[in-house]
Amino acid sequence: MAGDRISFFYRDVLLLVAMVTIECNNVGLNTLYKAATLQGMSHHVFVVYSYAFGAFLLLPAPFVSSKLRVLPPMNISIISKVGLMGIIGCASQIMGYTGIIYSSPTLASAISNILPAFTFILAIIFRMETLSLSNKSFRAKLVGTIVSIAGAFVVTLYKGPKLISSLWSSPSNSPLVSLGTSQPNWALGGLFLTAEYTLLPLCYIVHTQIMKEYPAELVVVFFYDLIVSLLAAIVGAFIEQDSSAWKIKPDIALASILCSGMIGLCLNISVHTWALRLKGPLFVAMFKPLSIAIAVVMGVMFLGDDLYLGSVIGATIISIGFYTVMWGKAKEVVLNDEVMNSHSSSMSRSPLLRYYKDDVDVERS
Repeated sequence: MAGDRISFFYRDVLLLVAMVTIECNNVGLNTLYKAATLQGMSHHVFVVYSYAFGAFLLLPAPFVSSKLRVLPPMNISIISKVGLMGIIGCASQIMGYTGIIYSSPTLASAISNILPAFTFILAIIFRMETLSLSNKSFRAKLVGTIVSIAGAFVVTLYKGPKLISSLWSSPSNSPLVSLGTSQPNWALGGLFLTAEYTLLPLCYIVHTQIMKEYPAELVVVFFYDLIVSLLAAIVGAFIEQDSSAWKIKPDIALASILCSGMIGLCLNISVHTWALRLKGPLFVAMFKPLSIAIAVVMGVMFLGDDLYLGSVIGATIISIGFYTVMWGKAKEVVLNDEVMNSHSSSMSRSPLLRYYKDDVDVERS
């Protein structure tokens, strides 16, 4: 009984708390980043320093992983794929952080829910998903994809009437009121964020191929962080030519960089890896819509944001589409498990048939 309770606490309670904490971390990091950029920090400089710090923290990973298990050599194929993943990741991060500057962390959290939809589309293009309109799970994923994209357009293009006003009545009441969404480029920010979540599925697809050849997560992430930092430095050298922009003072900018590298690029990866091992990708993906509610609450409470009808409607549509895609994916997994179980049970009930099949295969070979 005690062992069952410990297992339940470890696999369910503790993991649930950890995943909720991760979503809070993501929204908090976006909020902290926007606060730093509105005080003068360049988003190009932020990407360079945060990814460099993340790579520095993961520096022991290649040495530790090589001692714990035997890894295949880093050949040209793996290196080129990691480089490609770094290029896509660098572009997506620059797009995403630019979008937050023009909009808000709330919009970033809302649009992030189109990630499964775009992943599904690219999976069809790359033939990782089978195109079958007669399949119920495929139809659910297709409908969910269309609904999610429609919701993203609503959030981006429609603001609507104000539902909840900022908790700060005047600028003198809080120094954080300047961090709100007063920029008129809300739609532009939404387009940048949509571009980010269009590129991220490509990064995931390349990452999946890399893991098949080189199954060492932290080592791959270390080289990915390093490549993104170097590429962002090259881009930033052309855009941010003022040397003063690269000097980070010990203020909110430094805190944003350190927190992003340590929490966003190290802790989050560890928790997601743990959750994937225990519960699978569906469990991890189900927590993504939670970031919308967290972002709205944090934006209204701490950033002086106003809550608009368009954000609520669009986020609701995105969540409906997201859960429809996830339902279709779960249905597909259940059907595959039933097929595998029925196959294994039929083989176990007919050992003579199995042995006969093996004998025939041996004779043919």
